[in-house]
Amino acid sequence: MSAVAVALEGKDVQHRYGARVGLRAVSFNLTAPGVVAIRGANGAGKSTLLRILAGLLRPSHGTTDFRVSGEAISPPSRPRWVGYAGPELAFYPEFSAAENLQFAAETRGLADPDASVRTALERVGLQSRASDQVAALSSGMLQRLALAFALLHDPPVLLLDEPGSHLDEEGKAGFEDLVARERGRRLVVIATNEEREWSLAERWIELQGRGLGDPA
Repeated sequence: MSAVAVALEGKDVQHRYGARVGLRAVSFNLTAPGVVAIRGANGAGKSTLLRILAGLLRPSHGTTDFRVSGEAISPPSRPRWVGYAGPELAFYPEFSAAENLQFAAETRGLADPDASVRTALERVGLQSRASDQVAALSSGMLQRLALAFALLHDPPVLLLDEPGSHLDEEGKAGFEDLVARERGRRLVVIATNEEREWSLAERWIELQGRGLGDPA
């Protein structure tokens, strides 16, 4: 995949969970390719912002504008253009790693599901565990599988929520290699407070607030 022209803009984007502040107002303008890190206190809204960008959550206030080659992409249509990996992502434990991705590839209507699954597993170094049941995978391998899921349909935007969590040193090095390969082809957005991860970015979104869903 060659780089696709992507523009992702947010204007005064905010979100509340009842009486709690989930995300204080933030504005940004992102373009592909490149790597962006979202930083902020625990509970300041890093995961919330990623879900809003992915079209999985509607902001309480403000707007986001997502354009691919100049065409506006509505929130319900964003999954076609976005690869999302977050801690809430779950797989069928009785299926193998490859079977889980195969199901996702067929659901998405990908032209060659088998090839897409093989490529995604290879990109995250999980090809040798393709036939293993998800229930038998370690937490680090599950994290790699989540990354493979995000890469499965070769999207121009990757939204990754704490992608290095549960990864050992080999896994972290593999993730850094993946970012190095993809930064010239996609917009990679990483929500993290880990210096090793946010230092991979050349741009940052700094979230404000005390975090932990402070009331106000």
